[in-house]
Amino acid sequence: MVIARISTNEGIRYAEVKGGRYYLIEGDCFDIKGVSDTPYEGEVKILAPVEPTKIIALGANYKKHAEELKLNVNPTPTIFLKPPTAVIADGDDIVMPRGAIRVDYEAELAIIIGKDCRFVSAEDYAGVILGYTCANDVTERAFQKIDGQWARAKGFDTFCPLGKYIVTDIDPFNLELKAIKNGEVVQQGNTSDMIHGIPRIIEFVSGIMTLKKGDVILTGTPEGIGEIKAGDTIEIEIEKIGSVANKVRNE
Repeated sequence: MVIARISTNEGIRYAEVKGGRYYLIEGDCFDIKGVSDTPYEGEVKILAPVEPTKIIALGANYKKHAEELKLNVNPTPTIFLKPPTAVIADGDDIVMPRGAIRVDYEAELAIIIGKDCRFVSAEDYAGVILGYTCANDVTERAFQKIDGQWARAKGFDTFCPLGKYIVTDIDPFNLELKAIKNGEVVQQGNTSDMIHGIPRIIEFVSGIMTLKKGDVILTGTPEGIGEIKAGDTIEIEIEKIGSVANKVRNE
């Protein structure tokens, strides 16, 4: 199923996307009680697919990306947090913060958690995942190096574009992902190159903290990260999932 979170004349709703049209869901994406037989005919705005309580992200989860940033690859996943206030939707602007020196794009596959869970084994990982979407782990690279930890560099408002859609029932282990800047492909990789795979990620993160439905896990980025500036349009595209595109502007 392909699911969108949309703003309609009747309020915010979830909808199944079929043929470019929106069929309203009864309930929400975590508890679907039914789907309309007819498409919604009113005006629609695409929203970020979820409102997470937290965004957990993996650093250095692709070997060549770790090499290009001279980061250590640890035997266990390296994780950090992005605040929910970083989330924006397709079409929203990425805002360059005051004082920023260099801001980079990072194309990533995002996991959407489908139920509250804790201590999930790698074997049971699929049972707690609703689906997958596209993400851009926007990063102020100079602040990342200066601080030595990543909360400031990764945490600015608008630094986590998500969407457009959540795609369920998909094999996430061999998907092409790319970043497209101003119409040109500038980053390309495949989820098969992850150091720590999705089952291991779910087991590791849920062993540290309770995951709530709607939480997001960013699974890392391949090599080829690069700079964005005001006036650019950056799009993250993932095979079989879709894309999220955002313009960049100064604060």
